[in-house]
Amino acid sequence: MGETKKNRIRITLSLILMIFLAIIVMIPFYFMLVASFKDTSTIFSNGLNVDLNFKKMNLDSYKSLWTNRNGIYWQWFKNSLIITILETVLVLAFTSMVGYGLAQYDFKGRKTIFAIVLIMMMVPSSILLLPLYKLVTQLGLMNTYAGVILPGIVPASAIFFFRQFCLGLSREFAESARIDGCGEFRIFWQIYVPLMKPAFGAMTILTTMNSWNDFLWPLIVMKSDANFVIPAGLLSAMTPYGNNYQLLFAGSVMSVIPILIVFALNQNQFIEGLTSGGVKG
Repeated sequence: MGETKKNRIRITLSLILMIFLAIIVMIPFYFMLVASFKDTSTIFSNGLNVDLNFKKMNLDSYKSLWTNRNGIYWQWFKNSLIITILETVLVLAFTSMVGYGLAQYDFKGRKTIFAIVLIMMMVPSSILLLPLYKLVTQLGLMNTYAGVILPGIVPASAIFFFRQFCLGLSREFAESARIDGCGEFRIFWQIYVPLMKPAFGAMTILTTMNSWNDFLWPLIVMKSDANFVIPAGLLSAMTPYGNNYQLLFAGSVMSVIPILIVFALNQNQFIEGLTSGGVKG
């Protein structure tokens, strides 16, 4: 059997496996999407009924997003949007500069700082909840956007990712710019940031997903219903006295749309950034 034929078989088997895995991953999304167009009584008739019967499908669940509790879902949506945008921008700004500095500069304590970054990556986030809660309370940031955003603007994983990516960028660009009289921040902003575009694309998607889907920390910080983010808000629809499945299914579908938009805008940079950053060392 020739090498070309072996490669074709390998590619075909890999494609079949990927399609199979994609179908498995999409099954919950299919259930959620179909259920969002059905009445609750129809969904749970004869077990779990999620068949594509267009005669029994309607938009009542999506209308409930506007009417349920005076349209509080859109307040949750706005809260999630503001927190996600601000946190993503701050994470990209700070971690890119730290990662760039660790990769491109030689200074005393560089290895120690990087060792601390690696240690922080190994620490479960749940361990930090109590000290973070105490700190946010003392600063008077409870029930505010700042209380949710500030503790997560310099994640160790993002620093590590940018540092690994920047290790593959030549220092000669900076040396040439310094000869021409450029300052360090201008070198970073005008020369290296464009070169780091794949890394920014990848981290934009990862950070956005992490912030948008975050549940526990926003739930701890935000005390009032109107300040909830989407995951915490949808949880409040599930109570011991009755479950609002219409709000749950329709709200879940709507919550996926922003992530799909972000991924569509950054998918090429996401793939390039992961593959480039993964081979630097």
